[in-house]
Amino acid sequence: MVLLAERCDRLSGALVCLMAVFSPWAFGTTTPWAVQAMNVAGGLLGLLLAVKLVIRGVWGYRPARWDAAPDTGLPGMMAARWLTRLLAALTCLILAYTAISAWNARSTYDPDTGTFLLHDHCPWLPHSYDGGRTWRYFWNYLALALTFWAARDWLLGKTPNDLLAARKGRDSAFPGVRVPQRLRLLLWVLSLNGALIAGEALVQRLSGTEKLLWLVRPRLNAMAEAQLGPFNYRSNGAQYLNLIWPVSLGLWWRLRRTARLLYAHRGWLARHKHHLLLPCVLLMAGTAVLSLSRGGALVALLNMLAATAVLWAGWWHRSVWPRLGVLLFFGTAVGLGVLVSGAKLAERLEAADEGLLQREQMFDTARAIARDFPLFGTGPGTLDPVFQLYRRSPDEYWPAQLHNDWLETRVTFGWLGSGLIALAFLAVLARYFLPGGVPTGWRLVLLYWVALGGCLLHARWDFPLQVYSILFLFLLHCAALTVLSRRTAVT
Repeated sequence: MVLLAERCDRLSGALVCLMAVFSPWAFGTTTPWAVQAMNVAGGLLGLLLAVKLVIRGVWGYRPARWDAAPDTGLPGMMAARWLTRLLAALTCLILAYTAISAWNARSTYDPDTGTFLLHDHCPWLPHSYDGGRTWRYFWNYLALALTFWAARDWLLGKTPNDLLAARKGRDSAFPGVRVPQRLRLLLWVLSLNGALIAGEALVQRLSGTEKLLWLVRPRLNAMAEAQLGPFNYRSNGAQYLNLIWPVSLGLWWRLRRTARLLYAHRGWLARHKHHLLLPCVLLMAGTAVLSLSRGGALVALLNMLAATAVLWAGWWHRSVWPRLGVLLFFGTAVGLGVLVSGAKLAERLEAADEGLLQREQMFDTARAIARDFPLFGTGPGTLDPVFQLYRRSPDEYWPAQLHNDWLETRVTFGWLGSGLIALAFLAVLARYFLPGGVPTGWRLVLLYWVALGGCLLHARWDFPLQVYSILFLFLLHCAALTVLSRRTAVT
């Protein structure tokens, strides 16, 4: 049973990393086959997690874990455990809310005839206006929820290298400096994969091809300037890169500290290999600027300002040269983007008022839907069929996504479902302030927050969280945040 649990654990890690690589390259996981593949992988992760939990519960197996500190005497340990239980309960409630909405469907939409087939339903329970769409969203959410908890469980496990470092006293001498091996592996995979996506996007843009990855010409946005790498919508590509590079910068900071404090006696490669992350960050940030996505470029610039503030906070007592180096680094990223697409981006910024006006008209229509269905909403995934009923004229644009994830969530989930999602996200953010996880400094966590905050800001005028690959990465970051804690934690 012990060997089985360890093999399941290793397989879980390999599957998480494989999904992180696969999801963006599969055209952003926007096609049915890619979504099904990710759902199957998420279900397999859930099965592996169930096997590990059964072995721990029935056979009493206790693997080495970062949260295995039952009686440390630290204040907040009980609160940390209860917060994790609250997050698990909220996950179940969100899934139950979606399933009840699908099962208690008020109607089913027929896209061929454009009509709704009405059903008997319980009005005092969550209900959907298209049961079939809501069921599809439920299976997506179930797979993502299983992935979240499986990734969290895997990240909390200690590897032999982690145990060796603890025996040598490195963690006690420099608490929170060394990045655990599994978290380090995941962030390296995301960073290198993100750099490859940015490089491929740059080459694809310069080649002028209208085919994604030189393979498929999409039905929508079949223009080179409207695409970015494997994403057929340039904003989605910029959103994905903006979710990675701040965290990659945080990993570089932590590895820099590790090399300086713990690995000074090792060879040159061991002490300097972390600097490979800097060109990855530069390429991803620059590509987000040159994407021609107005929101992507703006969020990239705001993330650069926030990241500069975070890094400057660590160098306030030193000379001015490190601070100037940070400005030069991000200035190079901006210069890369402006050099390639500066003129076209300026043209798009000049025409920003027209695009925002059209979106505000859509938002007004969606607010009318939200007023009519305030508590339960119209059901997850039902914006597309319901929106047509509220158009002022047949000429009004009929969107598949609202370009405002905040408002679309309120329309489809209602205040009740949106409140559950908001509480779960706040629980993720609050986890760092309690002991019992992987001890780390505040800069890495702040840069995680910068990445997530930039995505949520962009979600006010776009739909990043409606794209499977971006939502998967968002939840993967959230899973990592739930295992990090203040340096005062005892391991």
